[in-house]
Amino acid sequence: MPALKILITGGSGLLGQYLNTVLVKQNQILTLYNQHPGNCKNYNSLQIDLTDYKKFNLLFAQFNPDVVVHTAAFTSPVIPDGVSTKEIYKINVNAALNIARQCEKVGCKLIYLSTDLVYAGYRGSMLKEDAKLIPASLYAETKLVAEEKIKETFDNYIILRTALMIGFGLNHSKCHFHQMYNNLKEGKRVKLFQDQYRTPLSLIDAARLMNEIIPLDIKSETINFGGKTRISRTELGELVCNITGFNKNLIDSVPLSSVTQIPQVADVSMNTDKLQSFGITPLGIEEAVNALLTDYNAG
Repeated sequence: MPALKILITGGSGLLGQYLNTVLVKQNQILTLYNQHPGNCKNYNSLQIDLTDYKKFNLLFAQFNPDVVVHTAAFTSPVIPDGVSTKEIYKINVNAALNIARQCEKVGCKLIYLSTDLVYAGYRGSMLKEDAKLIPASLYAETKLVAEEKIKETFDNYIILRTALMIGFGLNHSKCHFHQMYNNLKEGKRVKLFQDQYRTPLSLIDAARLMNEIIPLDIKSETINFGGKTRISRTELGELVCNITGFNKNLIDSVPLSSVTQIPQVADVSMNTDKLQSFGITPLGIEEAVNALLTDYNAG
């Protein structure tokens, strides 16, 4: 298959930097970042504010991509001081809508990264794509609104409802898994939820799966993009200890209700049968964590 021109937004983010390293191997990429360049500086990249529509639209027309992978977003489930709801909507909804409109103009495919947090977190486990949608945070709400805006704009899209990402952030990026690993390695105690369940997807596996999805003839689909295994945060920490030999007694297993400032989302584990029906098969959690640790320890 000939190389594709792929535009990546959020290229210096947690997932974006892994996408850069994988997608560049067989494609022509242009990876965009806003503040920290991360590894974007190693590739064809540009610094841009996605809400500067005039500048973005000119850039889009010049690069004329075949595919856009839109990962950029305000992602915190808790709104920091000084950040307004309007600002979050501007990047998470309005910028996504503008990107969809540009894709529609040139016949470009849009792969939009949504979140498992759009689902109701109290309606059972291993949720399918048609499960009840009740976002419990402004972040999840804006991702769901953007899903609808994209669907209203055109049909050449794939919406990937992305699971909890686990792995080791590159450069400035970090995630909870990375912090947990460092604390356990240093003999520090960690608090992990015993009653919040997800289907985590490793950053390495996510980039691999994205590389497999991009060339497929899929459109107008919403797909759960996660791992195979339903697991709690506590169980994930215990798995890391089992593999590494870290002290499992350092884990304080606590209920989700003990941290009141975060949205109380108990179970948004996802069924990935639809993803697998396209021949895209995620790893099981033990295999995924082993691969993460092997890659990290290899430097």
